[in-house]
Amino acid sequence: MTSLLNASMLNKILLNNQLIKKSIVRCASNVQKTTFEKRSLDLDRSRPTFAERSQLKYARRLVVKLGSAVITREDNHGLALGRLASIVEQVAECHLEGREVMMVTSGAVAFGSQKLTQELLMSLSMRETLSQDHHQENSMVLEPRAAAAVGQSGLMSLYDAMFAQYGVKIAQVLVTKPDFYNEETRKNLFCTLSELISLNIVPIINTNDAVSPPMYIMDDDLPAGSRKGINLKDNDSLSAMLAAEVQADLLILMSDVDGIYNKPPWEDGAKLMHTYTSNDRRTIEFGKKSKVGTGGMDSKVKAATWALDRGVSVVICNGMQEKAIKTIIGGRKVGTFFTESNDGGSAPVDMLAENARIGSRQLQALTPNERAVAVNNLADLLISKQDFILEANQRDLAEAQKSGLAKPLLSRLSLNPAKLKSLATGLKQIADSSHRNVGRVLRRTKLADGLDLKQVTVPIGVLLVIFESRPDSLPQVAALAMASANGLLLKGGKEAAHSNKALMDLVKEALASVGADNAISLVSTREEISDLLSMEDHIDLIIPRGSSELVRNIQEQSVHIPVLGHAEGVCHVFIDKDADLNKAIRIVRDAKCDYPAACNAMETLLIHEDLMNTSIFTDVCDMLKKEGVKIYSGPRLSERLTFGPPPAKSLRHEYGSLECCIEIVPNLEEAINHIHTYGSSHTDVIVTEDGNILSFS
Repeated sequence: MTSLLNASMLNKILLNNQLIKKSIVRCASNVQKTTFEKRSLDLDRSRPTFAERSQLKYARRLVVKLGSAVITREDNHGLALGRLASIVEQVAECHLEGREVMMVTSGAVAFGSQKLTQELLMSLSMRETLSQDHHQENSMVLEPRAAAAVGQSGLMSLYDAMFAQYGVKIAQVLVTKPDFYNEETRKNLFCTLSELISLNIVPIINTNDAVSPPMYIMDDDLPAGSRKGINLKDNDSLSAMLAAEVQADLLILMSDVDGIYNKPPWEDGAKLMHTYTSNDRRTIEFGKKSKVGTGGMDSKVKAATWALDRGVSVVICNGMQEKAIKTIIGGRKVGTFFTESNDGGSAPVDMLAENARIGSRQLQALTPNERAVAVNNLADLLISKQDFILEANQRDLAEAQKSGLAKPLLSRLSLNPAKLKSLATGLKQIADSSHRNVGRVLRRTKLADGLDLKQVTVPIGVLLVIFESRPDSLPQVAALAMASANGLLLKGGKEAAHSNKALMDLVKEALASVGADNAISLVSTREEISDLLSMEDHIDLIIPRGSSELVRNIQEQSVHIPVLGHAEGVCHVFIDKDADLNKAIRIVRDAKCDYPAACNAMETLLIHEDLMNTSIFTDVCDMLKKEGVKIYSGPRLSERLTFGPPPAKSLRHEYGSLECCIEIVPNLEEAINHIHTYGSSHTDVIVTEDGNILSFS
């Protein structure tokens, strides 16, 4: 029996030795890998970062730093458990999505202080009861190192329980500043982190505040060969060091403020900086540091820029905001995004909006004739710089064809000399009719002798117009804004980027002729539409122009800014029994075939049933077929024809291409009922020679 036990124990020992050997080999391999990555990092400090927020969804390796102010209650007594649970849930979701996540956390001192305070209060109460000396309140001074020692185990137990709800394993890694300056411990540290990540474990790193680290060691005090990067003095610099060493794609520094401001947030004129580049380093004024942490905003910015210089994208955000981590990864405008990209020199959208408001006032100060001159100048530029516009449009078309853009959208995207000439003509009409747009008295009421009340037309303010792949919308909307003295922000579809930029150059040139260059701007940065819809302090009205899906989405998302939009363009043409044949054919051809992708193109043709046995019906159908229009039949027409067109799937459908539905109706009243039932109240036509129809209601 003894020999059997000894043999069993021997097998276990041998097996354990084999596992240890494998672990040592794997660890050594990881050390080599870490050292190799470190060397490549040292050699290439300019590892590219994400240039835009929309790219953050591709971040695979994340470091999330939780500041003391984020996980500590507002009264500084213990942890904010609800907030911490939400952050843990987001980190777990990222981990389960296949991302590699590391956390740098504070909170051990706060957690330990809460427990020690309770113990001391109970102990003090007992001592006061046993002793007549009541001068012991001063003994309740807590030693931070002792609080950290007590709090570390409790904090990790809390994290373990929270992550266990999502089936995620965690591991604590305690570090001190000397660990990064000693080559051996440094290798061991990153070997450990690499091994934990490979085992699908979330490492949680925090400083070992239970010991006394040499806090005053500066990089300059160390030998040249032992300098390893940023001066480690708080968790901000620690997380930056870790992110750079492990070559993280994204570092999220969670604080108790919304991001970086150009000056302390409580001071007048302070503005949140949504994007921070190297050019902004000397434009910021810092206030006092966090009252519960060791690092202020100055420390966070230094850590973020240090990490950015080493190829790590950084976002500083408010950790108290709901779902902050997931929102950042989703590309939304949360916190301050640190990037090396200057976005081509583009100004922030809020600045463009402020400039547009100032430009609106400049346009108001002009005479109606001066505003009309600006619109006429734009119309002339569309003709004189036609080659410049069409060259840019050809680049858009070539890229769109490569990407497989649908034919209706290609049609909307395309510009040609005829379309530009038509645009110029339309702009001149806007100029001619613009003289009474602003300052026109609509109503005057005499309230008393010498006291009159007037209702006068005034500009709305700043408009945001969002349009899809229709570059011809840009000069149209710009001309209307000029004529009505409104500031304007334009957000076009990415398919028309080159065309929109070229047209915007002409708009700027036309505005410069009257001294209002900034009244209209093109939002060329990759702002999410949802972010633009939240700028109620800068934008007064949103006008979406595009598909019904785009319009509906904007109407649903915009909470505080009114939206003027028409979701669908299900347009009808009704040919009455008294219609002129030639006129009807020309109208139907123009309504369907001239620009089938337009929102006011005909989608359903209604024909009086008395015309079924006349040449009008056959001639109209033959013309549509000759133009390449695919015809569908409505229910009544299908019943009348044995071998007719295929039935329409829906009578309320916007084709946006060379397709349409034909239906027959018994009279005018039925035609109008059909239009009210299936139409979208956009553009509808009645073709007739009967003048009495005009009085029909």
